[in-house]
Amino acid sequence: MVQNTIEKIEEKIRTNNSLTEKNKTELLDLLATLKPEMMKFTEEQTEHAESIAGFMERSTHEAMRKEKNPDLLKLAVDGLSASVKGFEVSHPKLVEDVNYIANTLANMGI
Repeated sequence: MVQNTIEKIEEKIRTNNSLTEKNKTELLDLLATLKPEMMKFTEEQTEHAESIAGFMERSTHEAMRKEKNPDLLKLAVDGLSASVKGFEVSHPKLVEDVNYIANTLANMGI
């Protein structure tokens, strides 16, 4: 499920016309870094991983909209950041990657 969501996000990024090639490359590189971290979750944490992936998908969607709504983007990015709270000790790289992606998406929405 998480793998499928990440692949859908990648496809949306590749085919989006409102992002610059630089933004597309940056987001795809960030997702490539995030993928292995997401796969490290145990079965018990799968539901949480799906939540992170869902917020990632929503945040990416809001950042790529032609007519951006800053309030919706902020809500989605805040949800993305909140989805990794509590994983600082067990998955520090995941938290670092997700927070970096959240900041990148927020900056694209400006």
